[in-house]
Amino acid sequence: MYEGGVLHPLEPLLLRERQRVTVTVFDDVDLPKAHPILVSPDEWADAAREDVALDEVRRRLSNIRGSFSQTIIDERQDR
Repeated sequence: MYEGGVLHPLEPLLLRERQRVTVTVFDDVDLPKAHPILVSPDEWADAAREDVALDEVRRRLSNIRGSFSQTIIDERQDR
């Protein structure tokens, strides 16, 4: 929420005190609902509580076919 010249998060943020961050601001109307990278605040909070081992992350990532870099390049060219 934006109020009095200040952005106020609607959910708690998992950040260190004075941590620098980059923020992308969308108007609610313009928010791309179907974007595959965006998740709801509830999904984000649930994921933050999960205890996932690095080996599990590597195992799941190894099953992804193709090039993530190429996917990003293709997505940018489509714009």
